[in-house]
Amino acid sequence: MKILLSGANGYIGKRLLPVLVKQGHQVICCIRDENRFSPPPSLKSNIETLEIDFLDPESVHKIPRNIDGAYYLIHSMSSAKDYSKLELLAGSHFRKGLSQTNVEHVIYLSGIVNQNVLSDHLKSRKAVEDELARGSYNFTTLRAGIIIGSGSASFEIIRDLVEKLPLMVAPKWLNTRTQPIGIEAIINYLYRSLFNPAIYGRYIDIGGPDVLTYKEMLLGYAKVRKLNRWIITIPVMTPKLSSYWLYFVTSTSYKLARALVGSMKIEVVCRDNSANELLEVNPENYFSALERTFGEIADNQIISSWKDSLISGRFENNISDFIHVPTYGCLVDKRSEYIDNRDTCLAKIWRIGGASGWYYANWLWELRGFIDKIFGGVGLRRGRTDKVDISVGDAIDFWRVLYANKQEGRLLLFAEMKLPGE
Repeated sequence: MKILLSGANGYIGKRLLPVLVKQGHQVICCIRDENRFSPPPSLKSNIETLEIDFLDPESVHKIPRNIDGAYYLIHSMSSAKDYSKLELLAGSHFRKGLSQTNVEHVIYLSGIVNQNVLSDHLKSRKAVEDELARGSYNFTTLRAGIIIGSGSASFEIIRDLVEKLPLMVAPKWLNTRTQPIGIEAIINYLYRSLFNPAIYGRYIDIGGPDVLTYKEMLLGYAKVRKLNRWIITIPVMTPKLSSYWLYFVTSTSYKLARALVGSMKIEVVCRDNSANELLEVNPENYFSALERTFGEIADNQIISSWKDSLISGRFENNISDFIHVPTYGCLVDKRSEYIDNRDTCLAKIWRIGGASGWYYANWLWELRGFIDKIFGGVGLRRGRTDKVDISVGDAIDFWRVLYANKQEGRLLLFAEMKLPGE
């Protein structure tokens, strides 16, 4: 079958792609900027890449008519103040584009929306869901809450808080209940849902077996890591203060923190677990999902990360626009050094940032990152997705990888910290 995968280079898309290929599907990957997409060589014979911006109505005409199924995995909640309008517009263009094809089944990954009062983030997901449901195809929504997995924004926030703070004075929304689910179960639900007539025209809540408060999740993480942690919740911390609390302590951006805080005050619990029987998926519990995630991190198997999304920084152009560095109006600092072993040199360069640090005076880089954080920048806390490899589009501390080619010996980075220029 021919499957359209939107958001193919996103957190979920990168993990779903190899599974679809393994199932024997031919996958059409929709990418905003083709230069950011670096699929493994083993997949290339089974995929086709389309450069499509779903905010551009003309762009969707590139979608071929002979597709059989499609996944909509596009979210933009931290890209702008009006992200809900952008999400709805992109969803509308996607629906109209697919209505001109032979697609049989479309699947959307949304959020759990079972409360009468919803956050702006969850309202936006629900609006996109309703828009996509208007299409002339069979439609299914899978609704999930907190995702536990290496590189997940939710997991990274939990990890940052527990690893860095022995004592937390936290907002009262830490007592809100949620139903976390492991990333492996999410992928299983997604590929098992495709072309399943039993779930056509339905929305389905998916979650793990545990219903926990955010406080219990943090303490559960500490238990698995064998760390002593204490949490005190107070009622006086406003949403704005809560957002700053997450922003300064964790690796998240302020816009993402603000959107997440709004959602964390809303209970996200499945109404029923019929999805498990319908799709023959048995999600692991919270502690098992944590153990699996720690194993992936230890083995350096972080396939995708929310930090590699362009919306987390100030870089808003296509990467290809910057491949050729301009020469006019630029300050140039050029250094040269003789090296004995090219491969050893490149291997060291390819490990810069993150836990490896930089070439000299790491404390100065850390100070620069702290100053950047104070003025609303990304700081150094994003680290890197992989300890050794670098892919185009990756975040490395407060840099974005524009070009990385070891054979050419060229690594081009774009600064996403607060600067007077570029």
